[in-house]
Amino acid sequence: MIPTIVWGTGNVGRAAIRAVEAHPALKLAAVLVHDPGKVGRDAGDLAGLGRDLGVEATDDVDAVLAARPGAVVYAASGEIRPDEALADIIRAIRIGAVVVTPSLYALYDQRNAPPEMREAVLAAAAEGGGSLFVSGIDPGWGNDVLPLLVSGLGTTVDVIRCQEIFDYSTYDQPDSVRYLVGMGQPMDYEPPMTAPTVPTMVWGGQIRLMARALGVELDEIRETLDRRPLDTTISTRSMGDFEAGTQGAVRFEVQGIVEGEPRIVIEHVTRIHASCAPDWPTPPDGDGAHRVIIEGSPRIEVTVEATDEGGNRAAGGNATAVGRLVSAVDWLVDADPGLYDALDVPLRPAVGRLGRKHP
Repeated sequence: MIPTIVWGTGNVGRAAIRAVEAHPALKLAAVLVHDPGKVGRDAGDLAGLGRDLGVEATDDVDAVLAARPGAVVYAASGEIRPDEALADIIRAIRIGAVVVTPSLYALYDQRNAPPEMREAVLAAAAEGGGSLFVSGIDPGWGNDVLPLLVSGLGTTVDVIRCQEIFDYSTYDQPDSVRYLVGMGQPMDYEPPMTAPTVPTMVWGGQIRLMARALGVELDEIRETLDRRPLDTTISTRSMGDFEAGTQGAVRFEVQGIVEGEPRIVIEHVTRIHASCAPDWPTPPDGDGAHRVIIEGSPRIEVTVEATDEGGNRAAGGNATAVGRLVSAVDWLVDADPGLYDALDVPLRPAVGRLGRKHP
């Protein structure tokens, strides 16, 4: 079995612990945390499994890496600390570990990543024999391999559209929801996530990756943005009140322009309450879904609804994204050292997991 560590225990890390524990080729060897309050807690407790796994969380990075794990699921945030995240990941690659992570947006399309970042990873892989695979948490498969797979079912393809549609009232992340995305903020507030160029920084790599797979040249990548205020004050169970007149919904697109037209589109539609912007796309039911729409002949629409952690759709999205990453670990261990993206790493069936009870 491949000794595997999970680095970070937020929303992604919790799902990663469960995924590693369930994978028959992997053995959870350590869990790294930043919060002193989590040090010493059992991994099963941190992951919400309801049972101990016999692995206590630690903040001793040096000791964990000195044990030379075979793989690292890097679940620590890279949004506001990309340089630190890259440094952590390179340390792990240098000791020969396979690393999978959603935390480095610039490496979603690794062939077009900034040269200095790409060269640093490749140098670490050549030195230590490790590898890196980066795929998104939004989820990555919904913005790369799934739309590409479905596009091949059509006769002609006019537009590929990937949608994430979510009600954020079920989230328990007030800082991200209120300040990063801007829910509950005055309408003149500029949310960092939707500031000009930021959506392209985050999702542009997936647009370029799909264009590369489809064999088309992009003219450019454009962004669109629309925001709507709440008509009435609404209350959420985990994050309190959101006042009338403040932002209640946001919709943006990252568009890959081909021959002057938006042909490859990643769209996010996010609300804090279902009553806001009812004319925008909505999930079939519940609080969220991921959807791929192929406009062409025939028109094809695929909606994926995943639930986890007691029926939460956001947690389900995280779990599927983590599942894609964790399922790639044993493939990467057998592959040559290097830097990989979603077009390199095949989707893996759940070998050895069919019929297994929830870990």
